[in-house]
Amino acid sequence: MGTMLLNLKNFTAQSAKCRSMASATILVIIVATIALIAPVQSAQAKYASLILDAETGKVLHSVNADTRNYPASLTKMMTIYMVFAALERHEIMPDTKWKASARAVRQPASKLGMKKGQTLTVRDAVMLLITKSANDVATMIAENMSGTEREFALAMTATARKIGMSRTTFRNASGLPHKGQLSTARDMATLGHALLRDFPAYYHLFSTAKFKYDDRTYKNHNKLLASYDGTDGIKTGYIRASGYNLVASVKRNGQRLIGVVFGGDSSKMRNRHMVKLLDKGFRILNEGGGMAMASAASPASTPTPSSAHASASSTTVVASAGITSGKYAWAIQVGAFKSKDHANRVAVEAAGIVPKIMSNGFVAVVPLTKKSGKLLYRSRIHGITKGQAYRACKVLEKRKINCMEVRLPKNQQVAQLGAN
Repeated sequence: MGTMLLNLKNFTAQSAKCRSMASATILVIIVATIALIAPVQSAQAKYASLILDAETGKVLHSVNADTRNYPASLTKMMTIYMVFAALERHEIMPDTKWKASARAVRQPASKLGMKKGQTLTVRDAVMLLITKSANDVATMIAENMSGTEREFALAMTATARKIGMSRTTFRNASGLPHKGQLSTARDMATLGHALLRDFPAYYHLFSTAKFKYDDRTYKNHNKLLASYDGTDGIKTGYIRASGYNLVASVKRNGQRLIGVVFGGDSSKMRNRHMVKLLDKGFRILNEGGGMAMASAASPASTPTPSSAHASASSTTVVASAGITSGKYAWAIQVGAFKSKDHANRVAVEAAGIVPKIMSNGFVAVVPLTKKSGKLLYRSRIHGITKGQAYRACKVLEKRKINCMEVRLPKNQQVAQLGAN
């Protein structure tokens, strides 16, 4: 009996030992499996991309488009959107000065390196976000517009919902790491399109290659502006948790694509990947009989510069060449250029400088064939009075921008793009 009890004890001990060894083996297998799987899941979650046809809203390519990732400095696109909206509502002016707080100056790089109490104009603040991507400037904007950065972030999120960004939450104005600050490739494409659609008078600022402030020149981090034809925006972003992000907007032959890449391994690899995706997008448009290039004989124009929510539609309607006074209509011309896009960009920029004077106007690019057969595109703003034309030119000439008043027969018509 004693021998049986001893054997039973040995058996129990051996069984316990076997169970312990089996449990340990299973645990090792589980841990090893997690170790193998986790990095793959993380990498898949980090990477996302989307190519959007800005004209139709059609998605031409997408991978993980609705996966929530860290936007990093793409966040500043929404910060800038908020500033543009406040400008349109005349709550602030380009020359309004904002003061930096102690909290703002403590923000980590990338930063301007402001001192407490230092001031920046709204204009300079926006340009430093676009080119330098300065985190201290982003916080300064948030605090001056909403009192605290937290309140500003809540307003950013609310605005995001209004423009269709359903899976985005903002926690700060800069994109610095925060576990609750998340967005998606689809939402960032929506934001890029909204900036283009809602603020035609300001959007051209995203194409600024470099900006000089306080005897220093800051180069735009978006290298596609110089290396990929037709690129005119928008924003780069990077934190370690997100990888290298980019939203790019490109217009060629009347076709515009908005591309988004999250999670690049380096800025160069991200840029190369974006180029590949954009090339693919333009091939799809062209092979699918996409929007044809506008005839050189047909005038083209952009949405009304004074409208904060002008349509992005390409529907063309014929409108009066200007507000008539007697037998004439009036416009201003701010140059004539070889490129239609260049002419359009200059006219939009001019309209943005004198938005109040141009409140009834619309941008028009009017072709002119010279006797030599050379085609030029005249950069104009139509739909204004004689007095508005003279006042606008006076302001623009002070800014060293060429401007002349144009008197037109009241029955002359131009095509106005963007009306519904």
